[in-house]
Amino acid sequence: MTSVALSQRRSTKAGKVKGGGKWSPWLFALPALAVYVAFLVYPSVSSLWFSLTDWDGLSATYNFVGLENYAKMPSDPVVVTAVRNNLIWTVVTIAFPTIIGLGLAIALNGRVHGKPILRLIFYTPAVLPLVSIASIWGWLYNPDAGAINSFLRLIGPDGLAQPWLGQDSTALWAVMVPAIWLRTGFPMLLYLAALQGIPNELYEAATVDGATRWQQFWHVTMPSLRPAHYIVLALSLIDSFKVFDMIYAMTYGGPGTATQVMGTWMYANVFQYYQAGYGTAIAVVITLVAIAVGIPYVRSQTKEAS
Repeated sequence: MTSVALSQRRSTKAGKVKGGGKWSPWLFALPALAVYVAFLVYPSVSSLWFSLTDWDGLSATYNFVGLENYAKMPSDPVVVTAVRNNLIWTVVTIAFPTIIGLGLAIALNGRVHGKPILRLIFYTPAVLPLVSIASIWGWLYNPDAGAINSFLRLIGPDGLAQPWLGQDSTALWAVMVPAIWLRTGFPMLLYLAALQGIPNELYEAATVDGATRWQQFWHVTMPSLRPAHYIVLALSLIDSFKVFDMIYAMTYGGPGTATQVMGTWMYANVFQYYQAGYGTAIAVVITLVAIAVGIPYVRSQTKEAS
């Protein structure tokens, strides 16, 4: 065989190897891609389809109703209550944990004895199971034998003790207290890490310029914490809109509809009232809101990375 033929044969084989190599990344990604499609893409598409039907969640047959389930939501009084409660929950459970977490982070970033123990104490609620937290606070709120009412009866008249989870005026606020307690650790940890990344030279320069502690906080600390603010607010917003387990474990959305949020009303329609089509439509709305809230955060992080 001539040298020209050998070189042509080798170049053909090299081209085949090179051509096959471009599929190698996809072959490695195929298992993860299959799991992603099976457990995220397919359920999402199925949910979108069932939200356009009158499926009861059990029957093999159902009817296509189009956007009827979505059109029904604005006239549903429970949805109106749930949206209002979601908004209240979002504002309260973002503002208080963020402010308290920032304050704890600033305190623990200074000269404090026992920093590791204090960090562990403040962050521990964030890693506890939500159902166990709901059970603990449910016992504390017990109107007869709970520690909160027992303490209130001890320090004052009986009027201070309330059925905290059993009346419309206090139920939602009572559930938000443990939510604030468990959500404070996460922003504290993020802010603490961000504070430790601020160069001391900035504070030294501000001190030389005659800036007070308060001025240093507003003009040095807060601008340096902007990336941490993005993360805390974005993740807290998404988590607040899809709240379910804490409220369901403590009040089941009651009394009446006092603590209903979109997540609990979705669950009730699917598993209690057998209106899976309507419940799935509520789930789709929750998902779209979470995506809409998360887009500005993702775009901001992408700009910073680029």
